[in-house]
Amino acid sequence: MKRYALIESKNKREIVLLQGLGCRYKRCCFCDYYLDVSPQREEINASALSCVSGVYGILEVINSGSFGELSKQTREMILKRAKEVQLQSLIFECHYLYRDEIKGLKEEFKDFNIRIKLGLESFDEHLREKVMKKGIKENNSCKIAGGFDEANFLIGIKGQSLESMKRDLELGLAYFDRICVNIMCNNSKMKADEGVIAEFMQNIYPLYEKNQRIDFLLENTDFGVG
Repeated sequence: MKRYALIESKNKREIVLLQGLGCRYKRCCFCDYYLDVSPQREEINASALSCVSGVYGILEVINSGSFGELSKQTREMILKRAKEVQLQSLIFECHYLYRDEIKGLKEEFKDFNIRIKLGLESFDEHLREKVMKKGIKENNSCKIAGGFDEANFLIGIKGQSLESMKRDLELGLAYFDRICVNIMCNNSKMKADEGVIAEFMQNIYPLYEKNQRIDFLLENTDFGVG
């Protein structure tokens, strides 16, 4: 498992994959990353954070869950390292259920520009809630996006159409500063729809590939961690 990487395409930054206390939601049908937990999490996190150099002034922190599931000790380590290497910005990920904790996180890291990335997956309510089981009990796009700076979207789910995928990207660009498009990979809960992925790669990906506000994870390790 690689837990530190330097991203040098588009939005240049460092990234760490930390271990949290475990995702409290665990019901997303497309995800089993919550299995990335262990009693050694603090040692693992300390090792990953020790690699952070501050070279681009931006660190993205992911942890197979939400920032609210990082232990107090780990958050203190992040804060300490951010000050040591003089970071300007930190990016944290967050399930919609943690939206009310964003204010507290920003106060905790008040010396830094804090950006929050939402695991949205799709604006299509039926697909997101009935198929993916995401747990976002809101369908107003503006309300969903409120308080978040970036968002993750998922491609490769049975039932997605070219129209729905393009709509997600366009709405994502309208409501967020940046978006990350993830191609579904098979896991213990759900299989990717290769036909949907092929349609996306042929008809939509070429239109957005060079967009500087969109990151594409064609493989789940494309950021260099995992």
